[in-house]
This record gives sequence, C-alpha cells and structure tokens, in this order.
Amino acid sequence: MGDRLGYAHLYQINVSDGGVPKLPVPDARVTQVGLVGDRQRNRRVHGGVDRAVCLFSLEVIQALRTEGHTIAPGSSGENLTLAGVDWGQIQPGIVLQIGDSLRLQVTTYTAPCQFNAQWFTTGDYGRISQKLHPGWSRVYARVLREGMVKQGDRLRVEPGPSQRGDEKG
Repeated sequence: MGDRLGYAHLYQINVSDGGVPKLPVPDARVTQVGLVGDRQRNRRVHGGVDRAVCLFSLEVIQALRTEGHTIAPGSSGENLTLAGVDWGQIQPGIVLQIGDSLRLQVTTYTAPCQFNAQWFTTGDYGRISQKLHPGWSRVYARVLREGMVKQGDRLRVEPGPSQRGDEKG
C-alpha cells in the first residue's frame, strides 16, 4: 500500500451510499455539502456544511496497519485520503488547496464511531480518537471553494486565519 509520488497529494477519493467502508472512485465533484455520489448513514453526526468532507492520512493508516489493524484507505469513512502531509499540522483552522479549484478548511476532529470497530484487532475504534490518541484522528472540513478532484491531485497546506494571527476567523 505504499505511495511513490513524493509530494503532498490526494491519494484516494472515497464514496458510499451510506456507511463504511467508502469505496474508491477516480474523481469527484465536491460541493458545499460534500462529494457528489456520497451519502452518510447518520446525518445527525456526519455531514452538513461544517462536516462536508472527512479527511484522513495514508501514513496514519499505514502505521495502524503495522500495528496489525485491517484499516485501509476509505474503510474508516473518510472521503479523501491524503498522502505526503505532516498529519500533526492538520488541525482545525488549517486550509487545504487540492487540485486546481477545491479549497477546504478543517473544522473539527472526527469522533470515531462503532462501525469502525471491525478494522481494529480488539475492536477498539477509539484508536483513532483525537482525545485518546492525539494526531491519529480523521478530521472534518468545510468547503471554501467547490471543485473537481482526481486521484493524484497535488495539495497544499495553508495556515488558517487563527494560524496567521488574523483577528477575524
């Protein structure tokens, strides 16, 4: 499951008709409310404008696999699996430019749900909880500018307003 591009990029795009795993697609249109063709099982805790897109790190997934877990890109419900990114810097406020048009802003860490237990050797889906294991969580993002994305698109991490020291955010 290695990655050879050598720069920060969109490794995989994942969608489902509700629930996990989300399955890979080569490209997708991302709107204010998420990826076209994707649906969440429980809209009370997933989706909406501030949780339009779920993101996760290929490198974190690979590290979890070395611990013996069967998690894979898309299996924990992320829409976009990112590679070559320092996942520790992906926190609320950060802005991501993906491809030519898509701009996202990270809003919050994603609480793991019970449907992810199947990917963990002891069923401990808390392994990807930000509260229990900082730096190992998925994140949610809002869409600042809609756009098309495709597998392999370059991505750039930019500071958000609070990271730049702006008064307004």
